[in-house]
Amino acid sequence: MPGATFCRGQDCLHNCQALTKDSILSRIRRAPEAHGENKKCSYTFLVPEQKITGPICAARGYSNDKDRVTRMDVAAVRDLLLKQRREMETLKLVVDVDGNLVNEMKLLRKESRNMNSRVTQLYMQLLHEIIRKRDNSLELAQLETRILNATAESLRLASRYRELETKYAALSAIVNNQSVLIGTLEEHCMQVYSRRHEEPPLGPRLVQVVPENIPVHVPRFNNEIQRDNNRGFARERGSRSGPSPTGSTLEVEKPPERNFSAEGPFRDCLEAQEAGHGTSGMYLIRPDETERPMQIWCEQEIDNGGWNVIQSRRDGSVNFFRSWDNYKSGFGNIDGEYWLGLEGIYKLGRQEDYKLLVELEDWMGKKVYAQYSSFHLEPESEGYRLRLGTYQGNAGDSLTSHNGKQFTTLDRDKDAFSGNCAHFHKGGWWYNACGQSNLNGVWYTGGVYRSKFQDGIFWAEYGGGFYSMKSVRMMIRTID
Repeated sequence: MPGATFCRGQDCLHNCQALTKDSILSRIRRAPEAHGENKKCSYTFLVPEQKITGPICAARGYSNDKDRVTRMDVAAVRDLLLKQRREMETLKLVVDVDGNLVNEMKLLRKESRNMNSRVTQLYMQLLHEIIRKRDNSLELAQLETRILNATAESLRLASRYRELETKYAALSAIVNNQSVLIGTLEEHCMQVYSRRHEEPPLGPRLVQVVPENIPVHVPRFNNEIQRDNNRGFARERGSRSGPSPTGSTLEVEKPPERNFSAEGPFRDCLEAQEAGHGTSGMYLIRPDETERPMQIWCEQEIDNGGWNVIQSRRDGSVNFFRSWDNYKSGFGNIDGEYWLGLEGIYKLGRQEDYKLLVELEDWMGKKVYAQYSSFHLEPESEGYRLRLGTYQGNAGDSLTSHNGKQFTTLDRDKDAFSGNCAHFHKGGWWYNACGQSNLNGVWYTGGVYRSKFQDGIFWAEYGGGFYSMKSVRMMIRTID
C-alpha cells in the first residue's frame, strides 16, 4: 500500500504502530467505505494469525531525513567510542605511571627519613668528636704548661747546682789548704819535739799485706781529694787467686737508676721486693722498734736482690771524716755516697739474722767481693761492736781482724791503738790497731796514692794499704 511500510525491529520504532489481530480485522471492515468515498484502490493484506514475537511498525508518511540514523552516524558513534576507549586506556597508563610515581615517592620519603636519621647520627658523632678534641687540646695545654714549669724548675735547679759546684770547689780548695797547713803544723810539732829531745808521736803500724798483683808502673802519685773518677791505669791488673764473682752477684755494669718509691714503709728491702718492688732505688724502711722510717737504697738486681745498702763510696763527693754523732745518725746522699748510721744499722740488723756483702771495684773496672755469713752490731752502750760470721769471696778477708771491735771516731777513741786510729786513717771504723781495712777513709783518684799514713779507702788483702778503691758498697740481707 502506497505510503505504508511494515517494519520490524528497532529501525522503525519511531513511526510504527504495533499491529494486532483486532486492528487488522477493523481495517478490513473499513475498506469498502473508504473505497466508496474516495473511489481509490485499496489493498488489504491478509496476515495469517501467528504469534508475534516482536514489534511491527508501520510508517505513516515519509520520515524526516534529519531524524534518520545513518551508517555514518553509527560509524561516528563507533569512532567516538573507540576514541573514548583509547583515552580510557591512556588514562589507565597514566594512572599506572602515577601509581609507580607515588610508590617511588613513598620510597624516596622513607629513604629521606633514613638519611635524616643518619645525618643526625653523624652530626652527634661529629659533635662528640669536637668535644673530645677540645678536651684533648685542654689536656695538651695543661701538659705543656706542666712541661714549661718543669723546664723552668730544672733550669733553676741546674743554676743552683752550678752554684753549689762552685761553692764545693771553693770548700775543696779550703780543705786542701787546711791539709797542707795541718801537714806543716805536724812537721813543726815534730821539729819542736826533736829540739826537746823527745820522741815524736808515731803513727799506727803500716799494713804489711801487699799483694803481688798490685800495679807497679804508676804514671804519677796523687794525694789530692778529687771528684774525677774517669782516670785509670794503662796497665790491666792481674786476677787474684780464689773463686770469681758469680754472674748474679757482682756483674752489674749499668749504673743504678735514680728511682724513688713512696710506698711503704717496709721492714727491710727484702720485704719491699716481696711486695713487688723489683727495681733498685730508694725505699722507706722502718725496722722494728723504730718510730720514724728512714731512706735506704735497696739493691734488687744482684744475687736475687733484697740487699740493704748501709754504706756507699763512689766519687768522693761526701766527707767521711766526721764525729761520733754524725756516724750514729748517718749522713750523705742516698743515691750517691752515704753512711746509713750506726743506730739504723743496729736496729735493722736485730730484726732477723743478716749477712754482709762488701762489693769492691778497682780503677781498672774489676769488681770483687767479700761475703760474711752473719752480721750485726751491738748497742751504743757497747760502742756498736762489730759481730761477723765466716768469710767467703774473691777479694780476700780484710775484715775478720776487726771482728769484735768497737766503732771509733775522731772524738771517741775505742780502738786498741795507743793513739786514735780515726785521726791517722781520716775516718770512722771498727779499728783494731789500726787494722786491715779502712772503707770510710779518704777517696783518692787513680788507685795508688802517696800519703804519710794509710788514710785511703783500702782493703789490705786486695791492693794493700796504699791503693784506694774506686767504689765500695756494704750491703746486708736476711739469711736465706
